Amino acid sequence: MTDATHRRLIITGTGIAGLSAAIYAGRSNNEPLVIEGTEPGGQLTLTTDVANYPGFPEGISGPELVDRMKEQATRFGAEIEHGVVTEIDDSDRPFRIECKDGTTYTADAVIVASGASARTLGVPGEDELMGYGVSTCATCDGAFFRGEEMLVVGGGDAAMEEASFLTKFASKVYLAHRREEFRAEQYWVDRVEEKADAGEIEIMRNTELTEIHGEQEAGVSHATLAHNDSGYPAEKLDEPGTQTTDLDVGAVFLAIGHTPNTGYLEGTAVQTDEEGYITTHGGRGSGQTSTDVDGIFGAGDVVDFHYQQAATAGGMGVKAALDADDYLDQLDRESSREAEVAAAESVD
Repeated sequence: MTDATHRRLIITGTGIAGLSAAIYAGRSNNEPLVIEGTEPGGQLTLTTDVANYPGFPEGISGPELVDRMKEQATRFGAEIEHGVVTEIDDSDRPFRIECKDGTTYTADAVIVASGASARTLGVPGEDELMGYGVSTCATCDGAFFRGEEMLVVGGGDAAMEEASFLTKFASKVYLAHRREEFRAEQYWVDRVEEKADAGEIEIMRNTELTEIHGEQEAGVSHATLAHNDSGYPAEKLDEPGTQTTDLDVGAVFLAIGHTPNTGYLEGTAVQTDEEGYITTHGGRGSGQTSTDVDGIFGAGDVVDFHYQQAATAGGMGVKAALDADDYLDQLDRESSREAEVAAAESVD
């Protein structure tokens, strides 16, 4: 068995939740080790300007905010290591954490803050213009495109909510969904249809985004979409019934869901929902970020499938650090009692 380095506390992920937890854990003298994961900095690094994070009235770029938080965390004693956690073994204590490069750690407590990755389409122009007119978060970036026409892609609750939200800023919102029927709750469908009747939203059923055009300096110029009355037109581009059209929009918002980064928890007793989001205890008292495994805590988008905002992730990271500190203090007290008992028995 590979020799393992022991740490008092390990945090997985360097997004806002993980770094907020690291700052508080460092200040509590828990000397956290933060393992960056596959997306260092989390989704915020895809955002060129963050205007709604408290304390930055002039705004700040996502990467700069992450870098500042890393500096703050290391100032208080946190260590940050490149690495990807592939497995956590909770069958014994301390926990055993395996990384992709073969590095192994043990830890008395773990904060899971590995976030959720926004799903994307993989269409041409998407990667190049991500953060330059292409976004996966309307509440983060919608205000930057005030007065422009905007496109939202998706058919679930998130797409409906984002399309409705963007009407605050857009001259018009287009909502493209690849099927006839929406997956969203009827409440959201009704709200969007009301706004469609008012001319604020144009619903484009059986329509898929196939390409995004523009340049990073100038942003998105237009988008190419395909339509077929039978749905899923991207699979039927060569069929006579499929039509393509260019839509002049200044921003494209992808609202097709997120995938929580919790695969490395398979095999543990940590409970997740059917989509993979961690189930935490919640409630009003301490231990709100506790999972079903004592000593493992969850924070940020890996738990929160609804709000998914930097500020809410940060708050949850703080909670997780405080919960972990309580847990570690309890371990210390139990260890001290055991040592006292052992010492007394040795005298007898």
